[in-house]
Amino acid sequence: MPAPKSAAKSAHVSRPKTGVPPPVSDQLKRLFTTLCAQIDGGHHASAIRTCDKILRLAPADPDALQTKLFLLLTTDQAAAAIALIEALNAEGTTELGYSFERAYALYCLQKKDDARAALAQEAPGVDERGVQHLEAQLNYREGSYQAAFDIYNELLDSAPTAEEQADILTNIQAASAHLDFINTTFAHALDALPSVTQSQLEDAPPPAAPTVQHAAAAAAPAPAAPPKQKKVRLPPGVVLGVTPAPDPERWLKKSERTNFGQKRRRGGGGGGGATQGSAADVPAAVESKGGSKAKGKKRK
Repeated sequence: MPAPKSAAKSAHVSRPKTGVPPPVSDQLKRLFTTLCAQIDGGHHASAIRTCDKILRLAPADPDALQTKLFLLLTTDQAAAAIALIEALNAEGTTELGYSFERAYALYCLQKKDDARAALAQEAPGVDERGVQHLEAQLNYREGSYQAAFDIYNELLDSAPTAEEQADILTNIQAASAHLDFINTTFAHALDALPSVTQSQLEDAPPPAAPTVQHAAAAAAPAPAAPPKQKKVRLPPGVVLGVTPAPDPERWLKKSERTNFGQKRRRGGGGGGGATQGSAADVPAAVESKGGSKAKGKKRK
C-alpha cells in the first residue's frame, strides 16, 4: 500500500548546499555580460550597482572603473564622479589619470577655472575630440563666442557620426547668434542713438555690484495687499445702525415660532399679546362698563 502524500512530504529533509562557488573569472564574465545588457537597455542605475559588484571582486579593473565613471557622468552625478576619482588617486590607481573625466565633472558643477586647470593636465589615452568639445563649451560659457565658433567649425569638418554633426551644428548656430548680436545688432543700435547719448554711455562708469543688503531687499517678497472689503447692499429704506433688526424667526414656520399659541385679545385699546384671565391687564373702560350693568340690575 503506498504511503500517503503528507507522510512523504514530512520525510523530506533539506540539506545544506555544499557546492563550490564558481571561480572569480567566471563570475566576472557573467557580471560583465549583465553590465553590457543593462547599458544597452538604458538601465543605468542597475549598471552602476553591477559595476560595484565587479569592483568588489576586482578593485583595480580599469574597464569597470571607466564604465562606472561614464555612468555617473551620464546620470548627472558629477559630485560622485569626482569623489570616485579622488579615491582612486588616493589609492595610487593612476593608470588612466581620469583628467578629462574630472574636468567634465567640474564643468557640470559650474567650476570653470578648476575645469580648465584639470583639462590642461596631460594624461595618456585622453580623447582629443572630447577635449576640444569641452574646451569649446567652456569658451561659450565664458562669453568667448568667437573661440567656440572656430573650434566647432574645426570639429564639424571631421565629425564621425551624424548625431555628433547635428550637435555641432546646433552649437554653431548658438555661437553665431551671439556673434551677430555683438558685432551687428548691438553696434547698429548704438549708431542709431544721438552722438551726445553715445558719448554719455561710453564715458559712464560700469554699474556697481549690488551689496548684500540690496540683494536681500530685492529677494524679499513684497508685502501682500490687504483684501478688499465687499460692499454690503442694503434694502431700500433701511439705515444701518438706525433701523431695528428684523425678526430672527421670520424664516421659520408659524408653528415653530416661540410665540405660537398665544392668542391676541380682540378688544380695542391695544394691549396685544396678553392672555385671557389676566386681571392686571383688563382696561379701565371694560371695568366701567361692567360696573354700569351691575348697577342697572340692582335698580330693577
